[in-house]
Amino acid sequence: MIEDFAKLIPESLLDVSGRVFYSGRRAFESPSDLYILGINPGGDHGVYSEQTVRRHTDEVLSSFDKNWSAYRDESWAGSRPGSNGLQPSLLRLFQGLGRDPREVPASNLVFVRSNDVDQLNELYKNQSEINAACWPFHQAVIEKLGVRVLVCFGGRSSGWARKQLGANREFDKFTNGRGWTSRVFENRDGLIVVGLSFPNRGGQWTIPGNDPARLVLRALGSDKET
Repeated sequence: MIEDFAKLIPESLLDVSGRVFYSGRRAFESPSDLYILGINPGGDHGVYSEQTVRRHTDEVLSSFDKNWSAYRDESWAGSRPGSNGLQPSLLRLFQGLGRDPREVPASNLVFVRSNDVDQLNELYKNQSEINAACWPFHQAVIEKLGVRVLVCFGGRSSGWARKQLGANREFDKFTNGRGWTSRVFENRDGLIVVGLSFPNRGGQWTIPGNDPARLVLRALGSDKET
């Protein structure tokens, strides 16, 4: 099934710096009620010019362990696997959910690498077009894996996902210790979009009072002490 998803990656993006998969074959070939969606891969696209979408996808399909997770198993910037950037926050979230990150499908709204969203806007003047080009991949994952809850990082990714899915009814929220609010929306079919405040801006999720796991658990219908 993961090969079918890979076929939905836009041809125009295959040879640019970026990546699609943040978890491996096991996660994208098994039913999942949960799907994790960031905004886009980080890093300077010029420095990482050889790390193309095509190259990384081929590695995921053919050489990476089927249980691989970028958040748990990958060394970022030469650091110990799971210890750099967003990794600790994401691992804390998975721990709070009682989930193994290697078993949960994870990707980004946009597959192109940039230092931040502002640079992405500079590279692609009409970001809505590149968002739309990547969305059929995410729509297929949601439909074929039976996703019920889509967790997005940041307002831009969650806003776009909500628009595509018609998720307009807000029914839950969580304000962390920094005053940043994460919100939960539902569409008419019961599909839920959780928009989490981005951990770099809203405070690391490893800090007490910032962990949004309980919010996501409520969305999944399995709220419990973590």
